Amino acid sequence: MVSLICTLQSHRDDVNCCAFSGSLLATCSADKSICVYSARDFSELPFSPLSGHGYGVHCCCFSACGQYLASCSTDATTVVWSMDSGEIEAVLEHPGRSPVRVCAFSPDSSHLVSGGSDGTIALWDFTSRTLRRTGAVSDTSVVACSFTPCGQLFITGSTYGDLRLWDLNMNHLHAEKNAHDLGVSCCQFAPQIMKGTDGCVQYRLASCGQDSLLKIWIVSLLSSAGIKMQLAHSLTGQSAPVLSCAYSADGQMLVSGSVDKTVTVYQANDGILLYTLNQHERYVTACAFSPMAPLIATGSMDKTVNIWRVEDGCGAQDEAASVSSIGGRKSSGHSRLMVSEWSEEDVLAWLREEGLEAVIDVFSSNNIDGEELLSLTKETLSSELHIESLGLRSKVIKKIEELKMAPVSNGTPDEYLCPITREIMKDPVIAADGYSYEREAIESWINTKSRTSPMTNLPLQTTLLTPNRTLKMAILRWTTSRVSDFR
Repeated sequence: MVSLICTLQSHRDDVNCCAFSGSLLATCSADKSICVYSARDFSELPFSPLSGHGYGVHCCCFSACGQYLASCSTDATTVVWSMDSGEIEAVLEHPGRSPVRVCAFSPDSSHLVSGGSDGTIALWDFTSRTLRRTGAVSDTSVVACSFTPCGQLFITGSTYGDLRLWDLNMNHLHAEKNAHDLGVSCCQFAPQIMKGTDGCVQYRLASCGQDSLLKIWIVSLLSSAGIKMQLAHSLTGQSAPVLSCAYSADGQMLVSGSVDKTVTVYQANDGILLYTLNQHERYVTACAFSPMAPLIATGSMDKTVNIWRVEDGCGAQDEAASVSSIGGRKSSGHSRLMVSEWSEEDVLAWLREEGLEAVIDVFSSNNIDGEELLSLTKETLSSELHIESLGLRSKVIKKIEELKMAPVSNGTPDEYLCPITREIMKDPVIAADGYSYEREAIESWINTKSRTSPMTNLPLQTTLLTPNRTLKMAILRWTTSRVSDFR
């Protein structure tokens, strides 16, 4: 059976990826952060969350020894973090400055691959943190990548729907076109190397996509130096696009997450459905097996990460048991407003929720509201509010910074959020790609991203921005109604 043992609620926007090392769990999100937890008790590490990306983080992965974590983002970088300190070890800028959608370490961590929204592929020498080779798939985005267990080959999946196998010299060895109608979303090689009946080396590969299928392939390296990909199973356990998949460390189980909000667990070799889990409230975007324990992590657009324990025993369509919540927030009225709109009472309620009762009297006597809260600094806390404790000042500032990074809470119409910042727009403008953005965000993007669209990655025919007054008025009406509803 499979039981839900805890739910992590540290992120404030969609969870995009989960990754285990031997002792840690990392999760990344559209909220621009990466959270790191102990895989023993799922307590968040002192240096978490990691905040170094300028935009949402799409993918994260650990090096083989777990000493390093790589994360990639719409900001066109792959960042390497030390898991000893949480400090940035390196920032790898993707060729062409394209948003980076996926990254993957080779099994021995000698190489790191990153794939971009413009179809570019970068192969990095991880030891020297230098770019070794580049490749490209035309007219598509690279959104999935996995190394073979030997580390000498890797496969990429694209929104065009194809799977392509490469060697470390970026030679294109094989293309499985239309592997998934409407696009691939994830792919992963099983950890074991197999041998075919004729003695050739074989790998088992799982892939999933927008066609609502999870597929298992046998990839054979033929003695004639050719490559053969044969479909072994096409699994239909989910009723909507399948967004993520992962093998267990022994290759015996396979997990997948879907737009239908379910997590499915299969017996990998024969494709038998073992469990269907239904605890997430929105799309399941990420899943990962622990290499050291019978645990699965699943991430969702509901902003949570569920931790499941897989236990011996037969079962199908199983669901959860003991559930606890870590890092959760109370959903009080003030949390549904923009922070700048908080009243003095809202600020005091927030201080209580965050365990900052020690400064409540000071904030109350100085009539601190939401707008003033956001303007506070360590210096003003000391000189104007006379908070003497350095530790307390640091804690208050950390919580304020988390507020500034946080997207608006549940219930905000998605069209009111800037696609770049994922925050409610104050000055929406229409760009040449037809999408609306916060003016400051799209102007900054155009100045640093070679005039490409954040949504389509195609060149913008003009940098002219047109005020979207209709949308601005709609946002103003909506925010005004929210204030009256919750005060």
